[in-house]
Amino acid sequence: MHIHTLERNWLWVAGSVVALLLGTIVYTAIAHNIHPPGQMETIDSASLHLGGEFAEDQLGVRVGADGQIRVTLVAARYGFFPRNIELPSGTPITFRIASADVLHGIHAPMTNLGTMIVPGYVSTVTTLFPKPGEYPLLCNEYCGLGHDHMWSKLTVVDPQNWHPDR
Repeated sequence: MHIHTLERNWLWVAGSVVALLLGTIVYTAIAHNIHPPGQMETIDSASLHLGGEFAEDQLGVRVGADGQIRVTLVAARYGFFPRNIELPSGTPITFRIASADVLHGIHAPMTNLGTMIVPGYVSTVTTLFPKPGEYPLLCNEYCGLGHDHMWSKLTVVDPQNWHPDR
């Protein structure tokens, strides 16, 4: 079988470009310590509302014994529960989110809060909101016909005006 010289040269060029791109991806992943998440926490989405951390009476803002602020949310068609959340500004906040049904995403515009919420897994994100204001929590993964109504309201206030028992 004979391959024309021009075709062989272009095969080498195309192969070299592919090898260069793959090498760049591998080098960047190693240099920046990028790796897939490990030790994923799993949960049974079908029974998540029956008890434990994601039961209806456990949702919302909690302050731990160590002073850490944790927000527990459930994403379900078509909303994030609880609907209204109040948090202090300038404080690290850990969000723990589970899906009750299908794939969802959460995004707070003008902040760095954003992650996917995969059924069967607990999504954990820690962030802080540097200034007070109102931020919508929006679903950024299409989850069905009511997707455009899926939201919650996040109110960030000055720490001296924040009361965790509200």
